[in-house]
Amino acid sequence: MTAAEAPAWLGRRVPRIEDAALLRGRGQFVGDIVRPGMLHARFVRSPVAHGRLLGLEVEAARRAPGVRGVFTAEDFRPHLTSPELAVAMPAGAIRYVVNPRVLAADEVCYAGEAVALVVADTPHAAEDAAALVRLDIELLPPALDPGSALEPGAPRARLGCADNLLARFTVAYGEVAPAFEVAPHVFRDRFHLHKGGGHSVETRGVLAEHDRVDDMLTVWSSAQMPHRNKGVICAALGRAEDRVRVVAPDVGGGFGPKFVCYPEDVAVPLAALLLGRPVRWIEDRRENFAATTAERDQLWDVEVAADAQGRLLGLRGRLLHDHGADTPYGIALPQNSATNLLGPYVLPAYRLEISVALTNKVAATPTRGAGRPQGTFVMERMLDRIADELGIERAEVRRRNLIPPLAMPYRTPLTTRDGAAMIYDSGDYPACMADALRLAGYEDFRARQKAAREAGRHIGIGLSNYVEGTSRGPFETAAISIGPSGQVVLSTGASAQGQGTATVLAQVCAGVLDMDPARITVRTGDTAAIAQGLGAFASRQGPVAGAAVLQAARLVREKALLAASHLLEAAPEDLELVNGAVRIRGIPADRLSLGQVAQVLQGMPGFPLPPGLSPGLSSSVAWQPEALSYANGTHVAEAMVDPETGRITLLRYLVVHDSGRLLNPSLAEGQILGGVVHGIGHALLEETLFDAQGVPATLGYPAYRLPSAPILPWIEIHHRETPTPLNPLGAKGVGEGGTIPAAAAIVAAVEDALRPARIRITQLPITPRRLRTLLAAA
Repeated sequence: MTAAEAPAWLGRRVPRIEDAALLRGRGQFVGDIVRPGMLHARFVRSPVAHGRLLGLEVEAARRAPGVRGVFTAEDFRPHLTSPELAVAMPAGAIRYVVNPRVLAADEVCYAGEAVALVVADTPHAAEDAAALVRLDIELLPPALDPGSALEPGAPRARLGCADNLLARFTVAYGEVAPAFEVAPHVFRDRFHLHKGGGHSVETRGVLAEHDRVDDMLTVWSSAQMPHRNKGVICAALGRAEDRVRVVAPDVGGGFGPKFVCYPEDVAVPLAALLLGRPVRWIEDRRENFAATTAERDQLWDVEVAADAQGRLLGLRGRLLHDHGADTPYGIALPQNSATNLLGPYVLPAYRLEISVALTNKVAATPTRGAGRPQGTFVMERMLDRIADELGIERAEVRRRNLIPPLAMPYRTPLTTRDGAAMIYDSGDYPACMADALRLAGYEDFRARQKAAREAGRHIGIGLSNYVEGTSRGPFETAAISIGPSGQVVLSTGASAQGQGTATVLAQVCAGVLDMDPARITVRTGDTAAIAQGLGAFASRQGPVAGAAVLQAARLVREKALLAASHLLEAAPEDLELVNGAVRIRGIPADRLSLGQVAQVLQGMPGFPLPPGLSPGLSSSVAWQPEALSYANGTHVAEAMVDPETGRITLLRYLVVHDSGRLLNPSLAEGQILGGVVHGIGHALLEETLFDAQGVPATLGYPAYRLPSAPILPWIEIHHRETPTPLNPLGAKGVGEGGTIPAAAAIVAAVEDALRPARIRITQLPITPRRLRTLLAAA
């Protein structure tokens, strides 16, 4: 990158360009969009976890006031290429491909599964009519516990599957058995880890409209991957790609669950086609709890081998993953858990046998961290176990096992889910942890802890390290165009979810074109704006979409300089781009705005373009990352525990985070902060409960607790910047790193506060009731 091309706006705390409209109430979420003649949809959902659907009585609903249509699976069948959505992700270990159905027929497999769709003039009329639909269901025994579900003779979660073992595979390398034979110390633990949902401020929503004049179906959806949703809709409805447009307007948070393409994403557009009028569905919060995918339980049984100095020799065990009732996301969650367990440590030998169970619950798909917090939790907790058993300080055990900086790039013996080698590209893990311990006052904590105990206060400190693969491919797109007006329009396949994507991408573009980012119009999440794209997932948009924008902006800049060299009669190397205009170096008066250059490249009838130049001042790039780039960090938590009530109070939380070169520190800190809060909920509060029949018992926030301001500590965020060589920005992803190590650090702090009781916390979330039970047993 030359000095002239250096993106000078990067690394600056540029205010979000998205906020002006949002703060003035001019945002456009799905719930804000109103189309002429719009109808409203309501889904009828299964009230039971498992049963044969013998019939539906819908005539009363069809006769209800304001009802325009009631649709069942039988009604939809002639208009679909298949009753199932083709969404399963490839994985050789999967034994059954269980795609979700647009509407259930013959069998319901979880409480909340959609079985009918009611469309009416108003939301209230649709809801009243939906209550009139009667379901004839023969109850079947549900498979609820993943362990019991894999036992011989267990009730089948789906009648079409011979058993509940969805997948079984092993992640392994090294000589595991010999490592355990020679190890002087072997420790075993069992972990029951639970992770809840995304709980975005905005629930899911879909609005579909069919224009009969041009036969265009437009779908507005609060989706993370509008291009993928478009592909699924086209496949399900048998429509050509140029007859479907999917738009993700303003989206109030994604966090993983909106990555999935759901039955509602096809059912609502199909209803709009059949009725000839726009149809909108907005998920209510009860539906969000029952029908939106979320992560579920993992059961780990592991043992670790260590030498006398606490260095890792090997780790082995089993992982049982509750997958839910279908496979809209493949088996990436347990794969991520297994590979992320390695963390920033040297582990000579490893073997994990993984079983994935079908159960009668809504499908398990990624929530912020996507299985990585669970793998990180297991490794960090086993390191704490080694430290406690051998009488070594917990931070010191980690120092002895961290990958040294001179080993970078570090080729692990593992592969990612696409079969590529898992190579840590850059980072200084020991320095990152050292920074965190110094900033947290770790060396002085024991004196503070002793004084607190003498005053009757039980405080503790915990730490956790992590590594996260970011910048996942296979590609992302960017197109930049400048017209005679001089307006710069940046279109991308990236999808904004409230994280400031438009601001960061505008900064990248502005740095190359030397203009204020606020002058750049950014279009995200619209399949009509750019033909290909992948969207928001896996901490990828800044580095991957940003690299595409950087390359596209460079091409536009190069073309503008070349065109201006003909117009100004100067060599391209004698020109510079300053404040959005091309000028001759040293002669500021001799200048052409980018709009004037674009005017010339637009062409004049009968006159040639400048030699060697194609029409238009624009470019389009699909950036393909060659590999994942790995962010890392260290979290330190201080907690106070009341042994009488089990109440846990977080006193302080400190993060040192390295996601390569920071594109916008303010936005990065916002992402990290949100991730930590998500991790606090994972550790202490969030739990989805089911009754004995598999019906969700937590269908609202009185029962499902989210972290809120009164329980949050002051969260300090510090940065290290170790650029990655894998993209021209040197940036790594930042969206999930705050969540991944949080639970491990918090639980370690709680244990440390209660060290005299020698409790061992192996289940999440650690609620006051669970903590009191542990203390009573101790």
